[in-house]
Amino acid sequence: MAHVYDVAAYVFERQGAMTAMKLHKLLYYCQAWHLVWDEEPLFDAKIEAWREGPVVPVVYELHKGSIKIREWPAKGGAEDLESNERETIDAVLDAYGSWSAYKLSQQTHEEAPWKEVRQGYPSNARSGAEITHVAMYEYYASLVGAT
Repeated sequence: MAHVYDVAAYVFERQGAMTAMKLHKLLYYCQAWHLVWDEEPLFDAKIEAWREGPVVPVVYELHKGSIKIREWPAKGGAEDLESNERETIDAVLDAYGSWSAYKLSQQTHEEAPWKEVRQGYPSNARSGAEITHVAMYEYYASLVGAT
């Protein structure tokens, strides 16, 4: 299993500078689709259902206060990823990498894993509620008929 910093480093290597919001949504989709395709987590970091969409808190701590990430800190490395992990990330970036941060956020707001965890929270409320691997797997696997 990769470390989330390795995954983020590879995403950043492929995508270049991007908003923090976009990075978090791409990490979320990498995790979700890896769960479906490889039936195991890509990384072990928790993903929470924040009001703007899914966020990986340990990654957020690296860039807290920055809207745009212009360079990746010296944490993790793409060279530590296995080939199947790179394949997942590449496929996700091919599918979602050109989307804006706003479009990614809106998409996650329309999907069951985020919506179900956010139930009962006002739209502007903070939440540390976790989006589980099971919730991600069940929803995204159902999109491709893999359940």
